[in-house]
Amino acid sequence: MKVGGYLNKKNKIKITIAITLIITLVLVSVIGFLYYKKLENEKEMNTPQAVLEYYIEQINNNNYAELYKLLSTESKTEISEEDLTKKYKEVYNELGVSNTQISDVQTQKIDINNAKITYKTNLQSIYGNINYLNTISLVKEADKKYYIDWDYNVIYPELQKEDKIVIKKNKAKRGSLIDRNGRLLAGSGYIASVGLVPGWMNEETKAQDIVTVATLLGTTPESINKKLSASYVKADTFVELDTISKQKQSTIYNLNQINGVKIKDIESRVYPFGVETAHITGYVQKANSKDLEKNKLYDENTLIGRTGLENVYEDRLKGTDGYEINLVDNSKNIRASILKTEKVDGENIKLTIDSDIQSKVYSIYATDNSATVVMNPKTGEILALVSTPSFDPNNFVIGMSSQEWNELNNNANNPMYTRFLRSYSPGSSFKAIMGAIALQTGTITGSTEYEKSGKSWQKDSTWGDYYITTLKEYNTSTNLLNALINSDNIFFAKTALKIGSSKLEEQLKSIGFEKDIKFEMGLNKSQISNEGKFVNEVQLADSGYGQGQILINPIHYASMYSAFVNEGNMVMPYLEIKENNEVTYLKENAFSKEVANEITQDLIQTIENPEGTAYSARIDGIKLAGKTGTAETKTNKGESDKEFGWFNVFIADANSDNQLFGSS
Repeated sequence: MKVGGYLNKKNKIKITIAITLIITLVLVSVIGFLYYKKLENEKEMNTPQAVLEYYIEQINNNNYAELYKLLSTESKTEISEEDLTKKYKEVYNELGVSNTQISDVQTQKIDINNAKITYKTNLQSIYGNINYLNTISLVKEADKKYYIDWDYNVIYPELQKEDKIVIKKNKAKRGSLIDRNGRLLAGSGYIASVGLVPGWMNEETKAQDIVTVATLLGTTPESINKKLSASYVKADTFVELDTISKQKQSTIYNLNQINGVKIKDIESRVYPFGVETAHITGYVQKANSKDLEKNKLYDENTLIGRTGLENVYEDRLKGTDGYEINLVDNSKNIRASILKTEKVDGENIKLTIDSDIQSKVYSIYATDNSATVVMNPKTGEILALVSTPSFDPNNFVIGMSSQEWNELNNNANNPMYTRFLRSYSPGSSFKAIMGAIALQTGTITGSTEYEKSGKSWQKDSTWGDYYITTLKEYNTSTNLLNALINSDNIFFAKTALKIGSSKLEEQLKSIGFEKDIKFEMGLNKSQISNEGKFVNEVQLADSGYGQGQILINPIHYASMYSAFVNEGNMVMPYLEIKENNEVTYLKENAFSKEVANEITQDLIQTIENPEGTAYSARIDGIKLAGKTGTAETKTNKGESDKEFGWFNVFIADANSDNQLFGSS
């Protein structure tokens, strides 16, 4: 016998017969099972409850063709399968039913061939649960199975052939965003609807007036003439041309000087502070096709928060619309009330923002590319968040032309970019944090001095041609105080190396680096480096004075600096007013009380000392502490790409009524 064996003719016949028998047995089993199921189903259809359960199953599967088979012979003479399907779809689609459930089923046998079945129905609708009691009649036919003696009230009690479902929406009012003093930042207000009344126009100046109106509204005379020539327009018709913000007072004034112009107030979502608070509030827009597809309760006038706190607090601001759903006959009489829900208006959310401070800060930096955070360092309340340049959120509600949108979207200064949520290289402003870490870890003391290195230094020749430079030499001791006053890069580079990469990474992570910071608006993480660690000695040294790949979010930075006025505790920043005044901390005991006090005293001198880099910021009568910083990002070696200027400052007088921290 060969390896692998062989088959003779006889063996082949035996195997063929065996396979045939197996296939036959399988087929017999399948046919038997299907026949059994058929008998089982037929047996089940012999009870009224089985018919009801099958009826509900077909409704939930939207299988109206199968549903039609359950109708009695007489019922089928009254309605076609097409009309039955149409009516079910009309009712169930109108109500937005996703599932139908029944309970408390009660069966009553009338006689040998007739039965009634009563049950509670729960329609799970997009408008809420619709509950009602229903009764259907069933008749046993020649095949000994029950069929539904169908009428329109099988779908819903009291429903008749010509009845309609009428849904009335009671729209919820969107909640407002208000500042700490109750001033409206986003909420209900009025905009100006600008139009022309043809009969009021001066025929002699009409052509020029249309040109003037077009110029003021940023449209074309052709567009206005097209609207005026519409078939519905009569002499006394108000022809709306555009809507504009009521803040455009000069435009409204000039429009009112033109014959035929009429301006009406219409209710709208408004942002009274416009560009000043745009990046905090964000804006709303009307629902688009994707929104309408996603949420069947939305309509074309539904406002949805797209950016900022309008988006963050969307679920709380939008409220819940109320609905009245009625069954109405041909004469528009209400035959039955199907469902009624009360509207719930959206919440009014009070913010920690002080609009006076917000406006002042914005006016200072309006023409710059900047991010500014003003915080109460004792409580964590954010008093101002400014990002410049900015945009007017009112324009998103009123609507913009494609030209206006393109100008905004393609602006090289990115006015829609929310800068205070991003992270940036901190430059020398980071030296205060480095000094605190060095003191906290015992790496240095306030009296530690390094050997003077001039304006250029490298650790050793392994750094090749790379040197750390600083702006100026100074004659005083190279200790922490003087290094902060003179913003000595070399001092802090040496200190970072002395701390070491592992310990510095550990300390930075303990105060929130490489972590998501809990805040109402999503913040970019502050990072140690792109890899989350120091990859070499040069990067470690550069990071000591806020260069390398260190990036810090301004709001997180405010928390870090708050430790200097909170005995070493980093306060948790927040934007929504709390019911209680309980202070929470992002990091308790980030630094000791002694370390926090020493850094504070040194930062006072960076402003008070004439040699201090922040001396120009001193204000008579107010004790300030702070640190400036300038950071460069580079695309290629030696090539400057962008430069960031920082100024972190706080009121250092513990007895002051105005505890403020500002970072710009």
